[in-house]
Amino acid sequence: MPEQRRGALTALSGIVCIICNLLLCTAKFIVGTLAGSVSVTADAVNNLSDCATNIVTLLSAKLSDKPDDKEHPFGHGRVEYVSALIIAVSIFVVSFELAKTSVEKILHPAEIKFSLVYMLVLGGTILVKLWMAYFNYRLYKQTDNINLKGVMQDSLNDCVATSATMFSMVLAHAVGFTRADGIFGLAVSVFIFWSGIGVLKGGISPLIGEPPSKEITDKIEEIICKSDIVLGVHDLIIHNYGANKIIASADAEVDAASDIFTIHNAIDDAEREILSELGVIICIHIDPVDVFDGETEKYRKAVLDVINEYNSAFSFHDLRIDNVDGKKRLSFDLSVPFDNDDMRRIEADITAMLKIKHPEVIPEINVEHSYI
Repeated sequence: MPEQRRGALTALSGIVCIICNLLLCTAKFIVGTLAGSVSVTADAVNNLSDCATNIVTLLSAKLSDKPDDKEHPFGHGRVEYVSALIIAVSIFVVSFELAKTSVEKILHPAEIKFSLVYMLVLGGTILVKLWMAYFNYRLYKQTDNINLKGVMQDSLNDCVATSATMFSMVLAHAVGFTRADGIFGLAVSVFIFWSGIGVLKGGISPLIGEPPSKEITDKIEEIICKSDIVLGVHDLIIHNYGANKIIASADAEVDAASDIFTIHNAIDDAEREILSELGVIICIHIDPVDVFDGETEKYRKAVLDVINEYNSAFSFHDLRIDNVDGKKRLSFDLSVPFDNDDMRRIEADITAMLKIKHPEVIPEINVEHSYI
């Protein structure tokens, strides 16, 4: 999606939600004051804090759309992730304040005035919040902006909080259990806190660095391998600097017998197509492979057989054969999934298997985790 349209949709979410939250805050504050319900009043304050969250979303949309500059050559897209952390903190603050007020209400319960009008008003606010959650969900699916996902979750939190408040008012009116207001408020505060953890993870994870989706990695490899000259792809690394700013690198194994200019043109074509179709800036390094070398092919098959026997989820690349003191040194990189963390044991096991089946070689294995 073009950056301008993405920013416009994010700004639309912020403006619409600010207006809705101000109206909801007013309605709930009036009901909470008249009914004497601390949970309704706290819910009103929650909506007011939501306005601050929406303002953060607006500002982050503006900042993340700033073009690249000298200080930030990769753009400002990661501002979205930082603002998600701010939204998470605001959710934690609301949760803490609601919990504190609820405990006070449990220790010192007060009579709650019940009115059908109050219930209708609160029911209406739930419908508005459900619409806001759906509205932000649709915009999130279009923009992939994690801030909108956080706003959506916050709207759902409000639906739960208001529903619990209504139930506590009914319970207090029906059986005179006035502590219900505080008890339900405390339960809602725990629920809100837990949802804040989810928003926090959503902001921290991309800042630390997440693996790319299988869809984009498969598509990049497919484009690189379109040329008959390319035999395979490995060491694909993708860096995400926010929306519309993805930078990648990869190694492409090519037929060493091909003309160097032909190889260069094929790689250039792949880089341009990846940028045009996926919006990914990529640098592709070439690894020449002598496909007519019978010895290399023999040991390539030998290594493949051993690896498949040991663990078919493993893969290898950059196979090299050198003569060392009358013996053949067999060097290659072995890629293993991240759930296999005992690298030394894996290296020792495969080295032993190769020596048993091919005593004439000296295996030299570099075990590594894949970046995808």
